[in-house]
Amino acid sequence: MREKVKLQEEEMKDFAQSADGGVSLGKASLVTRSFRLRNEIVRVGLAETLCTYVMMVFGLGSVAQVVTGQGAFGHYISINLGFGLGVALGCHVGGKVSGAHMNAAVSFAMCVYGRLAWKMLPLYFLSQLLGSFLAAGSVYAVYYEAIHDYCGGNLTATGAKATAAIFATYPAPYLSLFGGFIDQVFGTAMLLLCLMALSDQKNKPAEAGSESTLVGLLVLLIGISLGSNSGYAINPTRDLGPRLFTAVAGWGLDVFRAGNGWWWVPVIAPMIGGVLGAGLYKLLVELHHPPRSENCAGPIKTLEETAQNTDTELRV
Repeated sequence: MREKVKLQEEEMKDFAQSADGGVSLGKASLVTRSFRLRNEIVRVGLAETLCTYVMMVFGLGSVAQVVTGQGAFGHYISINLGFGLGVALGCHVGGKVSGAHMNAAVSFAMCVYGRLAWKMLPLYFLSQLLGSFLAAGSVYAVYYEAIHDYCGGNLTATGAKATAAIFATYPAPYLSLFGGFIDQVFGTAMLLLCLMALSDQKNKPAEAGSESTLVGLLVLLIGISLGSNSGYAINPTRDLGPRLFTAVAGWGLDVFRAGNGWWWVPVIAPMIGGVLGAGLYKLLVELHHPPRSENCAGPIKTLEETAQNTDTELRV
């Protein structure tokens, strides 16, 4: 009963605020009801698309600024910060609606371990792909003149003035396909392992409200420790969406041929790495949690109790 009364009070407050703004109560109610989407699948799809778009705009924008500025407007750490902060903001945009996966490897791992229904995987994949594609187009539009000034209008995927790497990842000259595959498996495994830890309510989860910041810091950490081999895609849709955009925007099919046909590595390897990383955490930590009633205080409390008992025995 109290919850119902509280809900009515909140609705009346919203109506009053609408009236103060010059909108009649009837019209405010009608507008709200007309534009509110009730279909859960549509809501999840739109939220996942938008949060992925936000993450990718900031991430790709930081790369474009560093490349076209030739070091005058940032360095490698700028790119890491751009993606890390982009992930954090993306979490705020879609976190309570879609979970803000923004990464097909995350969505796939969640399906494998029963945290997401398999029927939702295509929706997440397509939403993330669309968000990444649109973000690449937006960054290209914003940096159009800078990109063409930098490369002289010659859009290439390889060479001294290559610009395709602004949008998708490519391997370092020394990196083999096998080495790159291991690189992406390992990087994504570390991502999912730590994400599982941050969300484990029986261990040491992220404090309420700090989740997005910690996830952003995790991506930043992976970038500054595991990013130099191939740009730490660790995300199939983050790489494939912008690569498709460059293929149709002037770079051509070279974006799929470069790096000995590198394009499939950041699509397949992260899916495997995500499952392995999440599985490793579950196997070594999560599966062995005692019931809350058995040891709700944790090991530190147990040690304190043991010390107190020992001290009491000594006194006796």
